[in-house]
Amino acid sequence: MNEQNIEININNLEEQYVFNKVAKQASGAVMYKQGKAVLIAAVAIDEKAVEEDFLPLTVQYIEKSYAAAKIPGGFIKRETKPGDFETLTSRIVDRSLRPLFPEGFHYPVTITVTVVSADENVDMQIAALHAANAALFVSDIPVSQSISAVRIGTQGDHLLINPTLKQQEESELDLLVVGADKDVVMIEMCTMASKNEEGQTANEFSEDALVDVIAMATDAIVLSTAAYTEAFRPMVREPLSLKMSEDKVDETLYTYIENNYALDVEKAIAHMAKSERSSELKKIRTRILEALDTEGKEADKILVSKVLERYKKTVVRAMILEKNIRADGRKLDEVRPIEIETNLLPSVHGSCLFTRGQTQALVTVTLGDKKDAQMYELITAQNTLSENFMVHYNFPGYSVGEAKFIGAPGRRELGHGNLAKRALKPTIPLHYDGSIRLVSEILESNGSSSMATICGGSLALCAAEVETTALVAGIAMGLVADGTKYAVLTDIMGLEDHDGDMDFKIAGTTEGITALQMDIKSGGIEMTVLKDVLYQASKGKNHILALMEESAKNIKSSEALPSTENFNIHPSKIVDIIGKAGATIRDIIEKFEVNIDLDREVGGVKVSGGDKEKVAAAKAHIEELASTPVKKQMEYKVGESYTGKVKRIVDFGLFVEMPDGFDALLHISKVAKKRVNNLAECYNEGDDITVVVMEQKGKKVELATPDYLA
Repeated sequence: MNEQNIEININNLEEQYVFNKVAKQASGAVMYKQGKAVLIAAVAIDEKAVEEDFLPLTVQYIEKSYAAAKIPGGFIKRETKPGDFETLTSRIVDRSLRPLFPEGFHYPVTITVTVVSADENVDMQIAALHAANAALFVSDIPVSQSISAVRIGTQGDHLLINPTLKQQEESELDLLVVGADKDVVMIEMCTMASKNEEGQTANEFSEDALVDVIAMATDAIVLSTAAYTEAFRPMVREPLSLKMSEDKVDETLYTYIENNYALDVEKAIAHMAKSERSSELKKIRTRILEALDTEGKEADKILVSKVLERYKKTVVRAMILEKNIRADGRKLDEVRPIEIETNLLPSVHGSCLFTRGQTQALVTVTLGDKKDAQMYELITAQNTLSENFMVHYNFPGYSVGEAKFIGAPGRRELGHGNLAKRALKPTIPLHYDGSIRLVSEILESNGSSSMATICGGSLALCAAEVETTALVAGIAMGLVADGTKYAVLTDIMGLEDHDGDMDFKIAGTTEGITALQMDIKSGGIEMTVLKDVLYQASKGKNHILALMEESAKNIKSSEALPSTENFNIHPSKIVDIIGKAGATIRDIIEKFEVNIDLDREVGGVKVSGGDKEKVAAAKAHIEELASTPVKKQMEYKVGESYTGKVKRIVDFGLFVEMPDGFDALLHISKVAKKRVNNLAECYNEGDDITVVVMEQKGKKVELATPDYLA
């Protein structure tokens, strides 16, 4: 086929799609252009299906340094492991495209999006989503739907569709919605802190306001998906002849399990821990195999496992939809029991052990200086950037009973950490003068570990005496639907996440929502259902916040918490605090074992250290230095003699402290008429010396000795 060039202008985006130009041996490919940004998206498939019951989809978003006319920094001058932004973007593309694949599609697919030219005004996540979508839609893989992504921001009181990066920096809202026609398949949202007349606000969104904004995004998505589908359809390749995997459900075996092991399965489901439930189901499988063998019937272990899993899922969903009963006996809108313990780690600045049911997070906060901020680069930014609020989420295998090596954080860890960061950041003081590192160690997990990170993280910040605007709680919501009715679940556990239809994570304060993340496993979600989810989540969130508020009242300060003193002196005195070549400030730092930050413009001084008494003493010392009257230099008479002190001896002369306290240089050539080679043999530091003023120009005074002038 000949090269095809398609231009689409919709939702404030001017996009160009070039087909049949690059990567022609891939299953589908496109060169995507927006502004100066150019991305190449390519799709490849392995036509041998995997045995496991899942879609082995891999998405790779890769930024090349040359795309921004840069050479990679560091020792190795080629791109190595992906940065956090690349990993998070890959995850967003994966979550958006995964629901488009047909049921039973178990073939390995790789989607690679490479940025080969960057533009500082282009939203690279939107560009990556649209490029990957186009490559997949025109490929020979049987995907018949197109998705579209819309980002909503604010400009004052106005909502913006697909704002520029500069507009995003000034926006109070960052909402990314991905959908296929009217079906919303993925949402990511967070708010940005700002200041008004009443002080800082986290700009929380109410449930009603958020539904209206998502509805606005959905209307825009309906228009764009229709435009993409119409434009791309002529480019679609002949689909591969691929056999879809069918559920190997032996109806006879299914009925046999239902008639003989229903009670056993219900008891196994009641085991809340994943490891215990799995162990019980394995025992049931063994009994089924033994019973079938005794009866002389052929029994296939893999088939029995699949049918048993299918029956278990049916039971879980039926209990919820027909009886409003959950596996652990809770009501649909009930939150699991919560336990909170703060500052349990004596050598940590702030800590919280947050336990909800069988999910437990140990969250710590460490406070640092500006120099401790995380440095990072974006392909759309010319300069290196820094982040002074870091959230690191760790999920070891033992948290779910697995014997697993702990390695580098994966996409899941980075994604959960990023969600917690976006939820908590709006409550951090906008001009926090330092760095904060928050680390969440998941010690036990049975659903909602990222939400436990948010709850524990908010309390850990309080325990470290960070003056946040409000406490933030997070809650994970689930959905079970059969086409005619649905049930919304509050605070889902692992079983309900696995066998349900939706994972909806919502975080916020008592005032509203600061962050959310939604993934739909199949189809989309209607606005009426979305409203129910948000309102039910609000009740659960406020219940958790009430418990957190009670716990926050009883927080005792950590012994390890550093002491900090912020005060101001006259800006003209900053130079006295620094001293010559930094000598004075170095002496203060060494003597009192503190860190000192100075603001020359306003005379701001920040003194911090591990010992409160030493910090207070350093503050008093600095204030004393700042209160000393400013020395005024004398007007000396040329030719007059004065008595001074030898302050310092150097190779080229003597520094002499004059009567006004200022130093003047007596050059070696003017000590005596005959050249002196070693001044240290003639003078000692502290000796009185008589000098004659030869010339004075401002602060510069030239000296000579009477011997030299004789």
